[in-house]
Amino acid sequence: MALEAALLTVPALHLRRRRFYRRKSQEVVEIGFERMEDVVKFIFGVSGNAIALFLFLSPVPTFWRIIRRRSTEDFSGVPYNMTLLNCLLSAWYGLPFVSPNNILVSTINGAGAAIEVVYVVVFLVFASSRRTRLRMLGLASAVAAVFAAVALVSLLALRGEGRKLLCGIAATVCSICMYGSPLSIMRLVVKTKSVEYMPFLLSLAVFLCGTSWFVYGLLGRDPFVAIPNGCGSFLGAVQLILYAIYRNSGGNKAGAGRGGKQHAAGGADDDVEMASGSDAKGSNNKVADGVDGAARKEDRLV
Repeated sequence: MALEAALLTVPALHLRRRRFYRRKSQEVVEIGFERMEDVVKFIFGVSGNAIALFLFLSPVPTFWRIIRRRSTEDFSGVPYNMTLLNCLLSAWYGLPFVSPNNILVSTINGAGAAIEVVYVVVFLVFASSRRTRLRMLGLASAVAAVFAAVALVSLLALRGEGRKLLCGIAATVCSICMYGSPLSIMRLVVKTKSVEYMPFLLSLAVFLCGTSWFVYGLLGRDPFVAIPNGCGSFLGAVQLILYAIYRNSGGNKAGAGRGGKQHAAGGADDDVEMASGSDAKGSNNKVADGVDGAARKEDRLV
């Protein structure tokens, strides 16, 4: 009887051993996939940081012109205040106590916020009129108030998922507004059949930045990063398609000039700037008015 019992237990032991090794091999494979996913996510996050930094620095020629002429002329400071708010909210969202494992979102948006503060200060110092200076000061105060309200409520009144939800919604809404800002430029391109006011490199950078942060958000299973940057990637792709359609079309240059002037006169606040990030969200991305051509043209970039 003992021998029979021993013989019966041998297959059971082999079966348990096979199940054990199978389970371990599955765990190893899952860990390997998770690590690979983390590596890919990190790569897309770093690339999103680099491209978003280029976008944040794209208005430098415009501000060099402002400093050189000691006047903001007809340029609008609204996009820079809005981008500052977007960067502050996105950087706050990426902090570990709000949204774990999103530190790359905070790094680029923190840098972007610092750059935007410099732009706003330049606008305040070289404002072309007292009214412009007061308006910029009011906008900057509103940006600070909104960010302070979101930060304080999330810290003092919310915890865990509630805190992440509030900060994520605020950052997402602001990011989508930033990504949607080039719609006026796209309308002008279709109307004039000219890409004069839509630089190719900036359109490409917007597309690549949005795509990088979109993939980053997907890999991190974070809708507050994926959704706004998915919108940015789509709008960047539309800009590239428009560029491909109208790049060889001379268009009506006189009409383009008139369209640019009318657009500037009719919407003084429609300067275009994108912020990432989006994403990382990113990060967040901008198409600033007057990139290089603005320094050589009298017409203001819309």
